[in-house]
Amino acid sequence: MGDLLPEAARRLGLEDELRLARAISTWDALVAERVPPAVGACRLVRLEPDAIVVAVGEPIVAAELRMRALELLDAFGAAPGGARVRHLRLTGERPAGGGPGYRGGPRV
Repeated sequence: MGDLLPEAARRLGLEDELRLARAISTWDALVAERVPPAVGACRLVRLEPDAIVVAVGEPIVAAELRMRALELLDAFGAAPGGARVRHLRLTGERPAGGGPGYRGGPRV
């Protein structure tokens, strides 16, 4: 079944959406493993050719992700569902669910 899903997604024109869903899952797992306090406070929102874009609601979470950017990008590139990219872009968009203590606004 798992082998059929990518082919079905390609035929339906949903290949990019499936790729993004896998990348989001991979990012969430990496954050849970490497930066547990950031769980729920950040979310991968977009893949770009040479970057991943992550929504972050709190400046302290943004600072932690910036500090660990090389480690996270290396792990993301090596993980199934991830991609080799050179940049981590952070945006002040609200992560899904808002995260603990989220008070809104682009304060990254």
